Amino acid sequence: MEDVVLIQLLGSAGFGAIIGWYVYFINRYRKGDVQFSDLATVIGIIGGGAILALFPAGSILFGAYGIGLFIGFFGYFLVLVVWIRISPNFTVDWFLDGRRKRLAEDEMISETQRPLAMIRRAVDTPTDTPEEID
Repeated sequence: MEDVVLIQLLGSAGFGAIIGWYVYFINRYRKGDVQFSDLATVIGIIGGGAILALFPAGSILFGAYGIGLFIGFFGYFLVLVVWIRISPNFTVDWFLDGRRKRLAEDEMISETQRPLAMIRRAVDTPTDTPEEID
């Protein structure tokens, strides 16, 4: 068995969690269709040469990194689920097709905050305003 210090385990798991969180985030806000090259990129990020140099395959540190990836990737999803459940403005349909309730008459989105629909369309139509998106 390897001689691994707890801080090494926590560090590799934490690093994995950050990478997992970021991979979910990138896939969530993708602009185009999923392509085979995307899968190759994700595999390279998750188990590429740099990662295997830091955490050798089959080691306890690589195992902790894998657990961190799992926690980060699915943690992002679970945080979204919790936020959707506690928000009165969203339902589970938001996960399916992005549906959400309209703003009430006494609510507004500041001009510095871009709603999700605008973020997804920013490249195609950068002049949209919140009132134009239904």
